[in-house]
Amino acid sequence: MMKQKQTGYFLGGTALVIGIAGMLSATLPTAGACPACDSGRRAGKILVADRDSGTITVIDVRSDEVIDTLELPLGENPAEPMYVYYSPIRNRVFVGDRANDRVVVYRGRTLNVEATIPAGAGVFHMWGSTRGRQLWVNNDIDNTSTVIDLRWLTVTTTVPMPADLVALGGKPHDVILDPSGDYAYVTMLIESSANDYVVQFDTETFEELGRAAVGKDPHVSLTRRNDVLYVPCQNTNELYILDRETLKTVDVLDVPGAHGVGMANNGRYLYITNLPGGGDEALWTLDTSTNEIVGQPTNSPYTVPHNVALTRGSRKLYVTHSGDNDKVTIYRTNRQDRVPVLAREVTTGANPFGLAWVP
Repeated sequence: MMKQKQTGYFLGGTALVIGIAGMLSATLPTAGACPACDSGRRAGKILVADRDSGTITVIDVRSDEVIDTLELPLGENPAEPMYVYYSPIRNRVFVGDRANDRVVVYRGRTLNVEATIPAGAGVFHMWGSTRGRQLWVNNDIDNTSTVIDLRWLTVTTTVPMPADLVALGGKPHDVILDPSGDYAYVTMLIESSANDYVVQFDTETFEELGRAAVGKDPHVSLTRRNDVLYVPCQNTNELYILDRETLKTVDVLDVPGAHGVGMANNGRYLYITNLPGGGDEALWTLDTSTNEIVGQPTNSPYTVPHNVALTRGSRKLYVTHSGDNDKVTIYRTNRQDRVPVLAREVTTGANPFGLAWVP
């Protein structure tokens, strides 16, 4: 059984005062309904971090057209947006800016800038918890995670990565928080080691609780439907399935080039990108009720299929194609086994990286 925390929210460390950034001039129209893709619910928008352009591309889910391009606030260096995270807490969007060691916060409805929050050097992956009200931002130069309060936009604390793994050259990479908000799982990349690691942290004490050796270049995903952690490992062509409490290995599946992951809103299906596959077998579909791959992998027309975002009803998937590309490909899922089928593409800024659906 997962541990239960006391009600309330622990605020540790020194809170940092946030400077409010200037407001952007563009205001988006309200997105309409999309009966074909999301059962008549509001379609929303997809925000894509264009790492090399320093911008955010905004795609309307109903029309699948680019409706805006956002500039990040001026910083000491040209902006380098990495990942996008949407939080329903006060309806905000968080964008990590690696070049300026910060997280930029946008209002979800208008996409006006609300604040900037300092982070560590080397901002990379980030993930939040609605229940725990925390956003964890991995900093792979400082070898830390910055923990941000999703309500007050203050830095709660900075979590150092395990000293023994850092001494081996370990760098924090991906991160996810479990549905209860009790645990954070951070992947550690160690170039000189035969294995990389998943490290489990307590989100109240910020202490390490456990770790597991996994394949190379691991990322993480999970669902409320079960008690496992999914760990795709690109460089060893594996999908590790770990017990979330003990981090013991439940199973290891063969998935070529397993990298980015996107979980269906209802938690039933997990989508995994084959990043080095050149577009062949770009998307794999896993049924989380059986933990088996279903159907055939879906090809894409572009190389470097990287990260995945799904709409509210999980009937549409958006995949960034990173590196020298400027494309997001869009897929619809069939009703039988939810295997994606290529529908169309959108041109974005250079090197589209992280992305998120925003209502």
